Amino acid sequence: MQHPAYRRRLVPVLALGVVAGLAPGLVAGSASAAPASAASSEGARAAVAVDAERLAPYTRQQLTWKRCAADQPATYQCATLKVPLDYTKPEGKRIDVAISRVRTSVPGKRRGVLTFNPGGPGGAGLDLSLMFAEGLPKNVREQYDMVGFDPRGVGESTPVACGLTDAEQVYPRPTRDAAEHARNSKWAKRVADKCRDKYGKLLPHISTRNTARDMDVMRAALGEKKLNYFGVSYGTALGAVYMQLFPQRADRFVLDSAVDPGRMWRGMFQVWAPETERAFKRWTKWTAARDATYHLGDSPAKVARTFRKLVARADVDPIVIDGQKLDGAEVRDITRAEFFTVRSGAKVVADLKKAAEGRQVRELPGAQEQSMDNMASSQLAVVCSDSSWPRDPETYRRDAIHDAARYPLYGDFASTIAPCAYWDKGAEPATTVDNKVKSLVVQNEWDSQTPLVTGKAMHRALKGSRMVTVSGGEGHGVVFGDSRNACAEKATMGYLVTGKLPVKDLTCKATSGGQRRAGSAETAPSPFGLR
Repeated sequence: MQHPAYRRRLVPVLALGVVAGLAPGLVAGSASAAPASAASSEGARAAVAVDAERLAPYTRQQLTWKRCAADQPATYQCATLKVPLDYTKPEGKRIDVAISRVRTSVPGKRRGVLTFNPGGPGGAGLDLSLMFAEGLPKNVREQYDMVGFDPRGVGESTPVACGLTDAEQVYPRPTRDAAEHARNSKWAKRVADKCRDKYGKLLPHISTRNTARDMDVMRAALGEKKLNYFGVSYGTALGAVYMQLFPQRADRFVLDSAVDPGRMWRGMFQVWAPETERAFKRWTKWTAARDATYHLGDSPAKVARTFRKLVARADVDPIVIDGQKLDGAEVRDITRAEFFTVRSGAKVVADLKKAAEGRQVRELPGAQEQSMDNMASSQLAVVCSDSSWPRDPETYRRDAIHDAARYPLYGDFASTIAPCAYWDKGAEPATTVDNKVKSLVVQNEWDSQTPLVTGKAMHRALKGSRMVTVSGGEGHGVVFGDSRNACAEKATMGYLVTGKLPVKDLTCKATSGGQRRAGSAETAPSPFGLR
């Protein structure tokens, strides 16, 4: 594969009860508990008792805390949590989950712990306790011990790293013909085989459902009756699954930039195709009104034509950027997310136009390479284990060709084959999210990774939620994104402090060129760009 720097990296969706004697105990959301529709209440109670007792060595474990690093504050402490690899066999293999905490400096105001997930899947969160202990408003910090953790398979939590080369961590060209499909299928199978050969017994248990169970073991081991949570992007899926499995244990939950729990996971990538078309239409209108600055056309139709000519030209005569050649597919790939942030999109396309004319331009987005084997491997483990993917490779070729015609900007990319086509199935079915637990969903209108339509779907699935939408808001991540929105921040932090949700869904207005946030939480590159 040529020029991987400009391609998509792999790396960026029950009976409840408390058992007496476990203080606090793990509720019975374990895999062995029978669904309510398939078991009598008496049978369900029996399952709860057995599961809780078998999990007691984990929920009652004593954590050994130590300073995380000599060059970090002494208040930033780390410990290793032991959890079962397979929750149906808790007496079997154990794995590690690395956790951290920074305790509130005002014990009298403390009400519990607040934990985080930064997204991915595959994003490490161990250092988030320190980041948020230093960055959240004082009235939030006073109430919570900040707790971070690396999800199973990630970072310091029994990590998986399949030994993928840089080239294997990058998605190949989209499928347009039989030859490309054959190459892509060969790549997908090679990646899946590599991971299976190294972690065959581990991978089926690296899932969102099991990470949610790990969070509940962590809650119990910390001595907390309930958990407070802030999840971004993929972290919203993790939070929603926790609420589904442990509704009585979920306290104040914030889901920022939400996935659609009904689309996990292939559907979450395919939704980018129609949403990119919508964003492109808005972008052409915005850019046309600024032709004096960007020189891409003084009408939406002319701007669209300029871009399509660049794609067509690149297919015949690749555009050279810093010594690397970009064909039409690569031009479409690197501009997709930029269209959602109109100013950035205009700058990138203007630079491509200059480069096509032989002029020197700045480095384009996504042009940095670094090895991210653990992030790529752990993300694949989750997205392939969480849900069922088509097993017939021809399905992907048909879908890519069909969606390329419907959504020419990105349809072929969104539906092309993935290693999940050759991956062993997860240990259990995906979790259906449908509950009334109170929570707050926060969403930008123009989010390239988790579009507004997916945030609304999460809101519908969480019937006890309220939603804060930033009208005109751009970028992935609202509260800790690149631009500040005082209205959304006030609603979110107010909820964490008081526990009171807005009386009704709230719409905040984006400020033009919103205030840039200093030291905002970084979003690591993610395979499918979910983050």
